[in-house]
Amino acid sequence: MTIRARFLLALILIVAVMVTGVAGFHYIEGWSWFDGLYMTLITMTTVGYGETHPLSMPGRVFNAFLIVLAVLAGGFLVATSTQAVLEFELSEILGRRRMERELAKLKDHFIICGAGRVGRTVVRELHSRGQPCVLVESDPAQADWAAHEGIPVVIGSGHTEEVLQRARIEVAKGLVAAVTSDADNLYIVLTARGMNPNLRIIARASEDEAVSKLRRAGASEVVSPYNFVGRRIAHILIQPHVIDFIETAFGTERMDIQIEEVEVPAGSPLAGKTLAAANIGQNTGVLVLALRHSNGTLSFNPAADTVIQPGDCLIAIGPTDPLKKLDTLVQA
Repeated sequence: MTIRARFLLALILIVAVMVTGVAGFHYIEGWSWFDGLYMTLITMTTVGYGETHPLSMPGRVFNAFLIVLAVLAGGFLVATSTQAVLEFELSEILGRRRMERELAKLKDHFIICGAGRVGRTVVRELHSRGQPCVLVESDPAQADWAAHEGIPVVIGSGHTEEVLQRARIEVAKGLVAAVTSDADNLYIVLTARGMNPNLRIIARASEDEAVSKLRRAGASEVVSPYNFVGRRIAHILIQPHVIDFIETAFGTERMDIQIEEVEVPAGSPLAGKTLAAANIGQNTGVLVLALRHSNGTLSFNPAADTVIQPGDCLIAIGPTDPLKKLDTLVQA
C-alpha cells in the first residue's frame, strides 16, 4: 500500500471513530450532538478534561471502547506519518548517493550550466543522442525535470570551482555556459578555462557587446540566441525550401540523416590515404562534406587527391548506420 493510500485510510479511520463517538453518546446517553462531539474530541485527544455529563454504566463501557478505537486510529496515523518522513529522508540520501556514483563514472561528457530554455534544449538534445552530460543549476526546482529524466545534476553555481569539480570538469569534453546573465556566463567561462585549458567551451550571449568579452575570457564559441533567431527568420523568408530540408533532416521531424565529425587517429587505416583511395562513399554510404585538418584549416568538398592525415576530422553526412560504419572504418 502506498503512503498516500495509508494516509487516506488513516483519515477515514479517524473520521469513523469521531462519527461513532458522537452517535454513541447521542443515542446511549441522550446527549445533544454538540455534547457528543465535544466528549468524543476529549476522549480521542486525551486532554484529561472531565466528563461533559455523568456517564451511565453503558456509557462508560462505550467510552472505554471508544478510547481503544481512538488509540488504534491515532497510532496508525502516527506510524504512517513516521514512515512517510523516513522514506522521504531515505530517498533523498539514496538519490544523492546514486547521483554521486553516476558523476564519478562520467568521462568525456558535456557540462551544461543553466537550466533555462536554452540549457534545457541543449541537455535534452544531447541526452536524446546518447551523449553523456551533466546539468549544473543553482535552483533545485529548475533542475527537477533533469533528475526525473535520469540526467545527472549538480546543484550550485557554475562559476565556482567546487561545483565544476563535482561535475568532473577535469575529464569533461565540453562545457556550455547558458545562464541568462552575461556576467554569470563570463565568470563561468573564466573559471572553466582556468580549470581545464583544453576544454571546448560554448557560451551564450544576450547582448552583442558581451560576445567579444566572452571570447577573450576563453570561450571557444559564442552564440547569441537572438541573432540566431533573426538570421533563421531571414533564411526562412529567402530560402524556405532549404530550411524545410534542414528542419526535416535534422530538426524536430528527424529523418535518419545526421552530420557527424569523425577524428582520424594515428594508426588508422585511412591515415596517409587520399580520399579516392579510401573510397569512403562506396565502403560506408556516407558523403564527406569537409575535412578539418589538424592545423585548424577547413577544406569544404575536398578533392579526391586530398590526403587524410592523423588528427584530421572527417565531416560527413548520412544515415545513422552508415555513419557508424565510417566510425568503425576509421578506428579499424
